[in-house]
Amino acid sequence: MSKRIIKKVAVLGSGVMGSRIACHFAGVGLQVLLLDIVPKDVAKDAKPAERNKIVNDALTAAVKSNPSPVYTKDVVKKITTGNFEDNMKDIANCDWVIEVVVERLDIKKIVFDQVEQFRKPGTLITSNTSGIPIHMMAEGRSDDFKKHFCGTHFFNPPRYLRLLEIIPTPHTDQEVVDFLMNYGDLYLGKTTVLCKDTPAFIANRVGVFGMMAIMNVKEKLKLSIDEIDALTGPIIGRPKSATFRTADVVGIDTLVKVAKGVADNCPNDEAIDQFNIPAWLNKMVENNWLGDKTGQGFFKKTKNEKGEKEILTLNLDTMEYGPRAKPKFATLDAAKPIDDLYSRLKMLVAGQDKAGEFYRLFHYGLFSYISHRIPEISDELYRVDDAMMAGFGWEIGAFESWDVLGVAKTTENMKAAGYKVAPWVDEMLAAGNKSFFKVEAGTKYSYDPASKTYKALPGGEAFIVMSNYTDKQIWKNGSCRLYDLGDDVLGLQWFTKMGSIGGDVLSGIQTAIDKAEKNYKGLVIANEGPNFSAGANVGMIFMLAIDQEYDELDMAIRLFQNTMMRARYSSIPVVTAPHGLALGGACELSLHSDKCCPAAETYTGLVELGVGLIPGGGGTKEFVLRASDEMHEDEPETITLKNRFLSIATAKVATSAAEAFGLGVYRKGLDEVVMNQGRRIAEAKKSVIEIFDSGYTTPVQRKDIKVLGQSALGALYAGIHAMRTANYATEHDSVVAKKLAYVMCGGDLSEQTLVSEQYLLDLEREAFLSLCGEKKTLERIQSVLKSGRPIRN
Repeated sequence: MSKRIIKKVAVLGSGVMGSRIACHFAGVGLQVLLLDIVPKDVAKDAKPAERNKIVNDALTAAVKSNPSPVYTKDVVKKITTGNFEDNMKDIANCDWVIEVVVERLDIKKIVFDQVEQFRKPGTLITSNTSGIPIHMMAEGRSDDFKKHFCGTHFFNPPRYLRLLEIIPTPHTDQEVVDFLMNYGDLYLGKTTVLCKDTPAFIANRVGVFGMMAIMNVKEKLKLSIDEIDALTGPIIGRPKSATFRTADVVGIDTLVKVAKGVADNCPNDEAIDQFNIPAWLNKMVENNWLGDKTGQGFFKKTKNEKGEKEILTLNLDTMEYGPRAKPKFATLDAAKPIDDLYSRLKMLVAGQDKAGEFYRLFHYGLFSYISHRIPEISDELYRVDDAMMAGFGWEIGAFESWDVLGVAKTTENMKAAGYKVAPWVDEMLAAGNKSFFKVEAGTKYSYDPASKTYKALPGGEAFIVMSNYTDKQIWKNGSCRLYDLGDDVLGLQWFTKMGSIGGDVLSGIQTAIDKAEKNYKGLVIANEGPNFSAGANVGMIFMLAIDQEYDELDMAIRLFQNTMMRARYSSIPVVTAPHGLALGGACELSLHSDKCCPAAETYTGLVELGVGLIPGGGGTKEFVLRASDEMHEDEPETITLKNRFLSIATAKVATSAAEAFGLGVYRKGLDEVVMNQGRRIAEAKKSVIEIFDSGYTTPVQRKDIKVLGQSALGALYAGIHAMRTANYATEHDSVVAKKLAYVMCGGDLSEQTLVSEQYLLDLEREAFLSLCGEKKTLERIQSVLKSGRPIRN
């Protein structure tokens, strides 16, 4: 692997993509030079603020946008702005130059002419184009430019969408390709996918085909926009934006442009008819109904007679907007209670109503299309699945979906329905190979049509997927699975709705620790799916509270507290590897682990105040303990405690793992952010081994936690009263906040006192129990349960 080091990156072009790519580079710790054109009619001797107005306005807008393109606001300080005329010379100090200007080849060539004047030899030079052939941009350039030139296609928004397509030309040095594949993965947190220089590359080629094919099936089955989006969203492992909402977000003109690009440039595509633009879609472009960017597309936000916000749906027959209609399909109703995506997908495709027919036609078309794209767009089929999952947010890839439904049976059904598959699929089946993927001894293999053999996916042990270790499963219960991950390390994961933590999961954690203490070096706790865990099972809490089963509720809270303390004071290291949501009880588990290896995109916090409770699984205790350790003689002790109190009282959620350090959830110098979500479990395993091998000893329970008693309690009560008086808090909010303050101050003590963890846990549990009897708390919990959404502030 190359010794190339990236310290500074130049981003040429500050539009929506350029500014956000610059923010992402800065977010991973790099110095960034962001350049754009000088505004028209601005004099050469004008002040920098005038000459840099376009780039500065673009960066300001990006930083203010939602979702935020940065992990923390202070990373913007790493970005220096300038313009092409005055500052192109500064790219001589950059290690990587990425072009992100308008999608016109003539303009890109002008920019590259300037780049050639100033870039130092050996500097990486790449383009973020989504459609212009990479080799055409390299034409006429110097040999050194060609050797170091490549396509690097980020997806919008770059911070959140994990795909980075790497598209070399025949002139690109292999060292450059290898470097970008590794750097994008390890440092930028991306799923790097090697693509051939074909129209729309991989993700957009397949993704736009999928959207156009769905529109055609919609016409055939006479389905509405609302029906299609209900059928193509989370129910099949796709984003909530489904099909038509996605088109509105991306821009309908962009969708049409990519579809036309494929139709114009891929005359031999067997499914070229699918890319024909329907008359109604052309009409929308003519009307400038382009989606979010113009205020209306397939959906239109408006206000009803009462002044309430309302979303209307376009009727493609009348081209008029009307109220949204909730679709009703028997197949959907039957599948919704099934949590396992594989099982759900099988049921949906087997459906006997119009929904089932839609799923069959859609999947048959998709499977036919991807089979014919090998080897046109990629020699390796796994890259297609990687691209769709990372770029379009699919939970399951297309080839993997085919595996789930049964390759042989589905292929037979496809042919009966008039859909063809590529010859290599028939050859694969004829040779007795029944699937595109298989797992052996924890290693995932992909079928390789060229060699007609299975090959291990690249990355090896750097990308641990616990579900691949089914042959090394050593224990399970109704929700949990415990695996031997090798090297004397166990791995625990659970399968519950939103990763909720109930009795089964707590039992699983306890059992996993027991087994690890007997025969292993330590334990990794992580989950697959979109999220780690949305927290404790509030449904169980609600049922016990509503039935006034306070003894059972007390036992449940004790079990949660004891499990967290078991994680903290076991004789082996326990390392958690959260990602996505890690709220409430999941945050408490992270607080009590020996080390946490969160993915960069981890959203964590103690959110229990959102339903009128306080953290009852040791979270309140742990914040008091940490506040005690953070108290310094040079500042009032109440300030440290107040900051911790406010984090819980306002149910703050960190919007990134980096931000969680500022909230005091993660510990500087101990917990470690993993940029690539797919690497977090391997990093956690590595940490377990390092901690154990360095001579791990069981920590001693703390009895020296300083609590401030009445002096701090009075100050916190005064603040709560002020918030209530100013109507920033309800009466119930005040009740809950006072309970929290009481616990965090150690009770109504007359002076500062050193107390034990158990003392604080008892106070915490008593407060939690008392709040479970509050009518307003039960109403809030019921509201959360009805919404199906996690607790938020």
